[in-house]
Amino acid sequence: MEKKNVNICDVCDEIFAGGDAPKSKFSKKRTDDFPIPIYSNGEAENGLYGYTNFSRVNVPSITVSARGTIGYTAIRYEPFVPIVRLITLVPKTDVIDIKYLYYATQNYSFMDSGTSIPQLTVPMLKKYSFPLPNMEKQKHIANILDKLTDLIDKRKKQLEKLDELVKARFVEMFGDPIRNTKKKETKKLKDVLILRAGDFTVASDISKEPTEVNKYPCYGGNGIRGYVSDYNQEGNYSLIGRQGALSGNVQYVSGCFKNTEHALLVTPIIEMDSIWLNQLLSNLDLKRYQTGAAQPGLSVKNLQEVQIISVPIDEQHKYSKFIKLVIKSKSEVQKGLEKLELLKNALMQEYFG
Repeated sequence: MEKKNVNICDVCDEIFAGGDAPKSKFSKKRTDDFPIPIYSNGEAENGLYGYTNFSRVNVPSITVSARGTIGYTAIRYEPFVPIVRLITLVPKTDVIDIKYLYYATQNYSFMDSGTSIPQLTVPMLKKYSFPLPNMEKQKHIANILDKLTDLIDKRKKQLEKLDELVKARFVEMFGDPIRNTKKKETKKLKDVLILRAGDFTVASDISKEPTEVNKYPCYGGNGIRGYVSDYNQEGNYSLIGRQGALSGNVQYVSGCFKNTEHALLVTPIIEMDSIWLNQLLSNLDLKRYQTGAAQPGLSVKNLQEVQIISVPIDEQHKYSKFIKLVIKSKSEVQKGLEKLELLKNALMQEYFG
C-alpha cells in the first residue's frame, strides 16, 4: 500500500521560533513566583535556561534546537517559554500523535544554514514532508520506537555506571589523588614524567578517514584529528590537551600515532603502568591549572610542579587488571548499543522515509 505523505505544516497548529530571553521576571531556579520553565537551544539539561512567571506555549508541544546542537528534539508536556530561535511545533492532536510527530521530526535531515553560526530555520523545517498513517498505526509505531529508545538509554546509562565504577575503584584503592586522602608519598610530576608537545601542525594533507597512504591516527587535544602518512610515537601513552577549551583533557592512545602541538605526550621516567597512569591523570582534574581567560591553556612549567601520588607497581598492575575487565564489559555494552541504534535508524527510515 502506498504511503500518504503530509507536509509538517498540515499537522501543526503552529510552527514558530522563540524570542528573546526575559530580562526581568526571571530565575535560574524554579520557585513559587517563577514556576514556568524557559527552554533554549542545546541538549544539556534538556535545553533548560531558567524559569519565569508566564508561558508562551500552554499545550503539549515539540521543540527543535535551531542552533548549537542542531536538531535536538524534545517533547514539552508542561507550559513553557521558548527563546533564542528555539523552534516550537504545536501539533493538531486530532490529526497526529505527539510521539509520532516527535520521531518524524527526529528523522528530518537537518542541514546547516547561515554563515558564521550554523542554524535551522522555520522556513527550512516547513518544507519537510513525511508519511502519515492512521492514528492507531501512529501510536503503534511510536510505541515500538519508545521501547527501542528506552533500551538505548539503558545501554548508555550502563556505560556511564561503568565509568563511575572505574573512578570509584581508583579512590577506594588509592584515595583522592588531589587531596591525597590516603597519605601516600608524593613526588613532583617532573621527577617521574616527561611532558612533550607534538611538533605537528594539522595540514591540508591530513585525511578524515584512514587511507592506504594516510593510515596513522593523528591526535589533538580531544581525540583523533585525522590520519597521516607517518608516525612519531609507538606504544601506550596518555595525552593531555594543551590549549583552548580542551586543555586538561586526558586521553589514552595505543599503537603507532602522531600527536599535534595541542596535545602533550606523557612519558614516564620510572616504571609505571600506562593504564594506571592514565586514570591518575584523569582524576587529577588538570583543568584546575588552566591559565588565560580568553584562550585558556596549560603551562608545562606549571604542570611539572604538580604533586602526584606514588604507588607501588604491583598495586598499579592490580588496578590495571580491573580496568581491563571493565573495558571488556564496556565493549560488550557498546556493541549492544550500536546494534540497537542501527535497528532504530533502519526503522526510522522504514517509517518516515
